[in-house]
Amino acid sequence: MPTYVLLTRFTRTGIENVRESPDRTRAARETIESLGGTWRDFYVTMGRYDGVVVADFPDEEAAARAVLTLAESGNVTTETLRAFTEAEFRGIVEAIP
Repeated sequence: MPTYVLLTRFTRTGIENVRESPDRTRAARETIESLGGTWRDFYVTMGRYDGVVVADFPDEEAAARAVLTLAESGNVTTETLRAFTEAEFRGIVEAIP
C-alpha cells in the first residue's frame, strides 16, 4: 500500500480545545482504518507543524477521503505527502529512460 505523510497544524479551534487532542487523535486513527488505511506512526512535533501522521492507504482516493475527513473537523489543517520507500525510489530511478 502507498505510504503518506500527513503534516498537521492546529487551527484556532484545535488549539482552543487542545485538551481534547488525544481523543481526536484516536478518532483520526479510527477514520484512517475505517477507510482501509493503516496507521503506522504519530508524532507531536515542535516547529512549523504540530503533528505528523504516517499512514498507508490502498489508493489515492482513500487517502484523499481521510485527509478531507480530518480537515472537516476544523481542528487541524493538513499537508499531505506521498512517501516512497528506498526500494520504490530505486525502481523509479532505474525506470528513467
